Amino acid sequence: MQLTLDSKFATYTPPKSQLLKWVGNKQRFASQIARFFPIDFNTFYEPFLGSGAVMATVAPNMGVGSDTFLPLIEIWQKLKSDPNGLIDWYAENRNKLDGENKVEVYESIKAAFNAKHNGKDFLFLTRSCYGGIVRFRKSDGYMSTPCGPHTPISVQSFAQRVKNWQGRMKNVNFIHADYKDIFELAKEGDLIYCDPPYSHSQGILYGAQSFRLEDLFIEIEKAKNKGIRVALSIDGSKKSGNYLCDLPIPENVFEEEIFVSVGRSMLRRFQMEGQTLEKELVSDRLLLNYSL
Repeated sequence: MQLTLDSKFATYTPPKSQLLKWVGNKQRFASQIARFFPIDFNTFYEPFLGSGAVMATVAPNMGVGSDTFLPLIEIWQKLKSDPNGLIDWYAENRNKLDGENKVEVYESIKAAFNAKHNGKDFLFLTRSCYGGIVRFRKSDGYMSTPCGPHTPISVQSFAQRVKNWQGRMKNVNFIHADYKDIFELAKEGDLIYCDPPYSHSQGILYGAQSFRLEDLFIEIEKAKNKGIRVALSIDGSKKSGNYLCDLPIPENVFEEEIFVSVGRSMLRRFQMEGQTLEKELVSDRLLLNYSL
């Protein structure tokens, strides 16, 4: 699909590096997604905030970032209110690696987090777990992701990222909320970007078990009727484009459908235990409830 974008749409530049290591994050593709956003919106909402890559790319004059997982929101709130304190959070756990066994340190911090969910430990775990895959057991909420093979970035490198991201997020209010509450907050002229758990690939991730795509479609339709523009990233194609994910997409809600190539899936690599992903190319589907 070839689209000609006029002056109603802007070019956005994403941050150079991720703040959180996060499976499915849109860091490399945020500018491709955001180029389909209009520039004439009031408040920018992202109710499935995750890694915050799209929010940081847009760097809105007025923004609301939210998520149902409180430890994640604690990280973003700390970034805005006390960036030096966020660096200290990371340093306290990262420095435990000096001269110690990485896996033992990781498992110790994971145990502390599972005993009491908190933003400080979760920050380190996102940067240290396998591929940024935050996986919880449905039965008891236990984070079960093993330690990744990589070495977490240095405190100095993290501090540089905090400085960059804090500037981009300075106009964003971070709140702990369900996406339906955010849709209620939004008003005519606002823009909502949704990046929920993907039905065909992310069932093991946090929050995915209780999420129903059909419920989100209802909220998007109501938003459209109120003059609120919504962009939705969701399953597109798998297996080098040979399989188009079948989704219960309602008629007359979305005006545009765009496919964005996102390369190979880290989550799929995890599920295949390191086997080749040469034939596992993925495209995301970007649905807009407004016309370009």
